[in-house]
Amino acid sequence: MGNKEKKVPDWLIKARNKWQFKGQNRPSFAQEPENGQVSVWDFPRPPALEKVHQEIAVYSDKICVAKTTNANAVMETAHPPSYYLPPADVNQNQLVPLPNKKSLCEWKGSAKYWALKTDPSRAIAWSYDNPFSEFKAIKGHFAFYPQYFDCFVDGEKARPQPGQFYAGWITDNLAGPFKGEPGTGFW
Repeated sequence: MGNKEKKVPDWLIKARNKWQFKGQNRPSFAQEPENGQVSVWDFPRPPALEKVHQEIAVYSDKICVAKTTNANAVMETAHPPSYYLPPADVNQNQLVPLPNKKSLCEWKGSAKYWALKTDPSRAIAWSYDNPFSEFKAIKGHFAFYPQYFDCFVDGEKARPQPGQFYAGWITDNLAGPFKGEPGTGFW
């Protein structure tokens, strides 16, 4: 589509409208946030995109793969944030594209995937070359699966979101439960 903004197809809008939890009301099973915490059940659906100026860092075997104070966080109901780091702050010499792996996010659009040069068989990051217009701020930014790295938010080591499909970063300031835990398939 070149420089045109990518519009969301009607069939995808209809699918989006079927979501039960949209961040307006916490379900009864949601944990009550403690002092200094926020509930992932207060995050909206469609997801919010928020600029993050805390240091976001990604390390692989003590090698810095990415570090920035200019990330974007995507925050969606029931999910810990996924962080999108600008390409200028990613050591792209450590990465190789996975040309045969793609996916479609109902909110952001078509994703392409990346692997580490040292293990080119495993997807460890993704990006959007032409996201839907609501997420144009993350165009070309990299998001990393925290289960494959040491990932930090303002010095705190993040824990990976449960499940192999998801890639949110769990920090102590978040209250769940989180999508991906056992029994969450109906969310």
